[in-house]
Formats: sequence, C-alpha cells, structure tokens
Amino acid sequence: MTVLLGKSANIGHIIRYGFISLVFAAVSLASVTAHARYASIVVEHETGKVLHAVNADTRNYPASLTKMMTIYLAFEAVRKGQLTMDRKLTVSARAAGARPSKLGLKKGETITVRDAILALITKSANDVAVVVAESIAGTERKFGRLMTKKARELGMKRTNFRNASGLPNRRQLSTARDMSILARKLLADFPGQYQLFSTKQFEFNGRKFRNHNSLLIDYPGADGMKTGYTRASGYNLVVSATRNGRRIIGVVFGGKSARARNSHMRRLLNRSFAKLTPSKPKTGPVAKQAPKKPTAAPSAAIAMSVPKPLRKPSTPRLQNTGGKAGWSIQVGAFKAKAPARRAAKRAARQLSGKHRGTRVLILPTKMGNELIYRARLVGLSQNSATEACRRLKSRRVSCVPVPPQRGDTKS
Repeated sequence: MTVLLGKSANIGHIIRYGFISLVFAAVSLASVTAHARYASIVVEHETGKVLHAVNADTRNYPASLTKMMTIYLAFEAVRKGQLTMDRKLTVSARAAGARPSKLGLKKGETITVRDAILALITKSANDVAVVVAESIAGTERKFGRLMTKKARELGMKRTNFRNASGLPNRRQLSTARDMSILARKLLADFPGQYQLFSTKQFEFNGRKFRNHNSLLIDYPGADGMKTGYTRASGYNLVVSATRNGRRIIGVVFGGKSARARNSHMRRLLNRSFAKLTPSKPKTGPVAKQAPKKPTAAPSAAIAMSVPKPLRKPSTPRLQNTGGKAGWSIQVGAFKAKAPARRAAKRAARQLSGKHRGTRVLILPTKMGNELIYRARLVGLSQNSATEACRRLKSRRVSCVPVPPQRGDTKS
C-alpha cells in the first residue's frame, strides 16, 4: 500500500481492489463453511460396522438431535426410580418462555413424563425440553453438564452439550459418528421404551402434533429417531430402520432442505442395506443354535435369570407361528427382578392362545455399575415376534422384537 501511494496510485482503485478481495474471501469462507456442515454416517446397529461415512468426525451443530440425549437421560431417570412415566412435571417461567418449536405450555401447568417424551419425539418441543432438564437436574445449565458427562460415558468423544433443546449455542457441537453412537445406545439400553420413537402422532390438551420424521410413513422399515434444524446446522436427521432382520442407523447433518435431506437419507439407507445382503447367510447358524441351548444343559446365567415361579404350568405359554424360533420380544427393562417378572407374565397372558410354545425369560444384564433385568418372551420366529409386538403395542404395552445375536443366545 505504501509503495503504491508513493507511485501516485489511484486511491479509489486501491479501495475497490481491497473491497473486491474481501468479498471473494468472504464468499470463499462461506463456501468452505457450508461444505463442512454436511456430514453423514450409516452403521449396522448390532455390530457398529460402518457402512458409509462422509465427514463423520466433523463437529457440527446438532440442533434438535440434542433431544435424543435429553430423552436418554429421561429414560435413565425412570429406570433409576428418580421419575415415573406418569409423574407430572411442573412448568417453570423459564420453560414457558422457551423459543419455538414448542407446545405452548404455561407457567404452573403440568405435563407427565410420558407426554413430555412424546412431545420431544414428535413436536420437538423446546419448552418441554427445559421442563425435563429442570426436573432432573434443577437447572438446564446443570442438565447440560450431565448430558456432556453421559456423552463421554457412552463414547461420544467429540460432543459437548450446553442445553436440553438444541437451540443455537456456539459451544454445543457433535458429530455424525457420535450421534450414531447415541442412537445405538438408545436402542440397546432402553429397548422397551424405544418404541415411543415410532409414534407418528401425539395428542396433548386436545391438539394433535405430527412427528416431523416423515420417513416413519414413507420408508419401509423405519421405526424411529429424530429430526433437527437451525439455520446454523441445516437440516439434520437420525433414522433407525430394519430390513430382513437387520437394523441400520443413518445420520445426516447439514441438509439443504427437509425434502433433500430425506431423499438423501433414503438413498444412504438403501445402499447400506444392499451392502448387508451378502453377509445375511452368516446369521443362519446363530438363528439355528439359539433355541437349542436352553434344551441342553442350561448355563448358570439362564438358570439364574428364569425364576422358578415362571416355570409353573400356570404361566401362559405362547405358540410359535413357524419359522426359525431364535427371535424374542422384550417388554421392558427393570431395576429389580420382580417387576420384570410381572411385566413378562402380563405380556404372556395378553398373547395367550396366539403364540403357544414360547417361554418367559428374565435376563440380568450389567449396565455400567447397575444390574438391570430384561423381561423377554423367547423362542419366536421373526414373523411371530413382529406380530406379537404389533398386538402388544395396540394394547399400549411396550415391546421390541429382538433378533438372534451372537453372545446373546440365552434369549
């Protein structure tokens, strides 16, 4: 600049040149930011195998995908006995003042834990997210710290949370890979509650709210997870879907529109399912072996997990509708054996006469430092497990089909 001035350069030309340079720099930076915002990953649920990944470890704004962690901690609070699904939570002034999307709750109003979770899943209600956060941790700021701590425990190494809703915060960041980890944990840790994510419509105070996740309607096999959007994040989506007994989880960050994001997710899921096809026959031996183990000398784990009362003739026995009977259904996970037993027996009674030949199993499982008891009905085929869950869900009973798994042949 000094040299040019010394040569009597045109100051107007210099200013124009500098301005144009700044414009090009800004355009270039904007392009880089927009490009970096896109990320995606598809993983197989059971194994964690990555079937597709682009920018999977790039940190982005999760937007309302954040609510998946809020829901995880709500499920955990119920399992620990801190909350119950029917407990009424009181709305604070801060919660009532949250920015949309929201239910429009008023200060002093109440909402049950169940309705709160459904509002988070379907409407993605920010006011409800604050209600849940304050009910569990006292304040949303403290809840944000609990969210980040839980993220580290689950293996989400590049995620930081600052609020329960996903409203813009420059320090609230996550990655596609971390969100796939959270999705897998929701499925694995809360199989009985996961079915809430498949809710297509939620009614509260006389108003009906449709689930923002349209893939539940138009993608075969899709049964849940979450959408998200802010200007800074773009259109985000996590989807879980099953096909031929295999479950995969897809994550997309930074879609340009909801329609473009959804179309892209469908393509990713289709391609990923196609990659699983060659390995499908390998599941055969596992399915054949699963029902045989209990008929031989039962292992100590099986003997411990099936209480004697469940073996009495009065326990309803269910009919297997045909096929390889290596599947089971899970109707809940509990802190104690007694409620798990009651839930399993109640589900068995409701299915009595329809699926004979299936037995009840209470499966103790170590979750961190806790022991939980999974209530299952085992010895079903894939078709009969799907049908049994359909019937139970129609009666508002939590249920999820469980395919044969390596290392879990007890069920």
